[in-house]
Amino acid sequence: MKTEKNIYPSGDFGIWIIIYIEFITFGAFFIGFAISRIFELELFNASQELLNKNLGFINTIILISSSFFVAIAVNLVKNNESNKKASLYLLISIILAICFLLIKIIEYKNKYAQGIDLSTNTFFMFYFLLTMFHSLHVLFGMIILFNLYKNTSNNIYSSSNYLGLESGALYWHMVDLLWIIIFPLIYILK
Repeated sequence: MKTEKNIYPSGDFGIWIIIYIEFITFGAFFIGFAISRIFELELFNASQELLNKNLGFINTIILISSSFFVAIAVNLVKNNESNKKASLYLLISIILAICFLLIKIIEYKNKYAQGIDLSTNTFFMFYFLLTMFHSLHVLFGMIILFNLYKNTSNNIYSSSNYLGLESGALYWHMVDLLWIIIFPLIYILK
């Protein structure tokens, strides 16, 4: 018996348009950061030393873990295993997203207490713009995750009806992937 292989990517076509637009937008930020860094290398390196790399790393682990739990939830639903377990994994992902945002708030408070803000220098302009813009995406992603959690808890998704769940998960994975680029770019690379 021959099975047909789906040649299209997972999720809804509309979510892919959103993801591509987001990558183009963040890509412009990344290019601007890289070009500015070339012209102000010493300033960027000195400013980077003022960041808390440990908090940035913890946030990286938090988002990777959150994406992992979302992937498990989608897999459970696709395999018709357990919507109850899937909703629990989505709830864990939401809690992890809240932790990410709380850590970002701590970072921002520390910077403001040191007298550092958007206008301090070019590096911190990019730091705040990139991380705040990303945090808005985390917040929006949390709203999506909450709706996925609610729908999964109400058994709306099944092995034959999971497109909405998969599309929401793709958005969340995009948010995670963007942070995986932002973290080394801003906190680590010299």
